[in-house]
Amino acid sequence: MSWRPRLTVRLRLTLSYALLLVLAGGVIGIIIYAVMRFVPNYPLTAANPHDQTPVATRGEILDTVVKLTLYALALLAAIGMGAGWIIAGRMLRPLQEITAAARLAASGSLDHRIRLGGPRDEFTDLSDTFDEMLERLERAFTQYRRFAANASHELRTPHAVMKTMLEVAIADPDHQDVRELARRLDETNQRGIDIVEALLALASLGNRKVELEPVNLASVARRAVEELRPEAEAAGVTLGTSIEGSIVEGNETLLHQLIVNLGQNAIRHNLPVAGIALLTVQADGRLTVVNTGELIDPAKAATLTEPFTRGARLAKRQGQPSGHGLGLALVAAITTAHGGAFDLAAQPTGGLNISVRLRPATPRPDRHHTPTP
Repeated sequence: MSWRPRLTVRLRLTLSYALLLVLAGGVIGIIIYAVMRFVPNYPLTAANPHDQTPVATRGEILDTVVKLTLYALALLAAIGMGAGWIIAGRMLRPLQEITAAARLAASGSLDHRIRLGGPRDEFTDLSDTFDEMLERLERAFTQYRRFAANASHELRTPHAVMKTMLEVAIADPDHQDVRELARRLDETNQRGIDIVEALLALASLGNRKVELEPVNLASVARRAVEELRPEAEAAGVTLGTSIEGSIVEGNETLLHQLIVNLGQNAIRHNLPVAGIALLTVQADGRLTVVNTGELIDPAKAATLTEPFTRGARLAKRQGQPSGHGLGLALVAAITTAHGGAFDLAAQPTGGLNISVRLRPATPRPDRHHTPTP
């Protein structure tokens, strides 16, 4: 590969400034030269007969104009190179700061910000955009690391529990209740399967486009509530509903999963005694689930949609199915896949208020209908 000289932006701008000055000087020189050609070509004499000072001829004047123009062009070229180099350096200094920040980001350092000062221009816009990108990347990588650590822990725990139970059984096989051991192994194994299936669901929602069609949200909600009632009764939670007719754009299977996850979250993370969970469906496609429960820090509530996020509110009741910290993460992913809006807020009296806004279905023409002439 042949070596080619590197023309930096600063050098190109410098050459451009110098060339512009030279061209401007050349144009002025040409104009002066053209004007001087109108000087008479006959011998010139002084107005005063007693003045014997020699008068230059037109040819001598034109020669002088050409010579001085060449000197002036050379001077303009030198000034343009020097001044252009300085000006270009000052103009491109913000770009050097942005480049340095990009190199740091490429090396894995995402905690720095440019925060470029000065007047608002294209460079400050680029700097602010780059800072915003760094902030999002840092937040995404932080969530990814936390997710990887939590996922590793969650996937390792069932296997560690099963390994311990098997080691105890092998060490003392004569004093083991085989039926109870099999039940506990099956329960632990099912927990691992649930975690893997939830992770696969999260990954598939992020990698494929969901086909949407008109769905009766009220019908889906009623069917999901019937599935949730046995668990609510076992937990001592009163499950109330207020369901209006609503047709939305969605995928019926995913919307059913969304409502079930919201319901399970409201039931399992409720008050130990006399808890309440209320599911509401409005005609405009808004789905709301409100539940009583322990007081939750509003700052922590904003992180509950991250996979495996846990807190004191996730304490398991006796005999209650345990969650794996992916329910609300799936709800948020399903809402995003439907182009909806998701809002989660901690209530001042305890518990959560979760709202999902879906897009109402737009009327579609019947393909089999023949318009009447």
